[in-house]
Amino acid sequence: MGQPDTRSRIQNAATMLFRRNGYPGTGLKRIATEADAPFGSIYHFFPGGKQQLAEEAIRTSGAEYGRLVLAVLDSVPDPLESIMHAFEAAADDLVAADYADACPIATVALEVAGSNEVLRVATAEVFEEWVGAGARWFGRWVADEQAARSLAYSMIMMLEGAFLLCRSARDPEPLRIAGRSMAGLLRTALEQAERV
Repeated sequence: MGQPDTRSRIQNAATMLFRRNGYPGTGLKRIATEADAPFGSIYHFFPGGKQQLAEEAIRTSGAEYGRLVLAVLDSVPDPLESIMHAFEAAADDLVAADYADACPIATVALEVAGSNEVLRVATAEVFEEWVGAGARWFGRWVADEQAARSLAYSMIMMLEGAFLLCRSARDPEPLRIAGRSMAGLLRTALEQAERV
């Protein structure tokens, strides 16, 4: 398979840099260098410049990450074991990336929430897509829609918070603890569903 086209290389480089360095910490010259692309090609493919590039990176990587998480969850049939496996896999991946890569949109989401409405909306919409997908996944075992949605929110919040703690401490243990906590929440929801 050949090398990705210039537009794809730019978008891939930007996604990686935004994920690692955040929005303010990522310059267009660095993106061009990482993409092995002429600087002017950024504006050729992304006339809106850095903001357009960041918005596309958020939406594209957010969708890819959502699919990846669901694939990991679906790889283990038992829901409780699946949750534990997903958090353990996230811990292993974070260690393998030397704590540089975690959630593809969290860094930018934290930075732009109060300063860039276009990017705030993009991150909010990605998070909402994740909540919806998570609620459908939990809905396989928990019939109450609100309970399934609460579990999805909890999973995302625990994952994001654990990523932050892991990266700060350079220790995967917060993800493992979050996985056990999330499995406990799901176990309680499953027990309540059986009693209904």
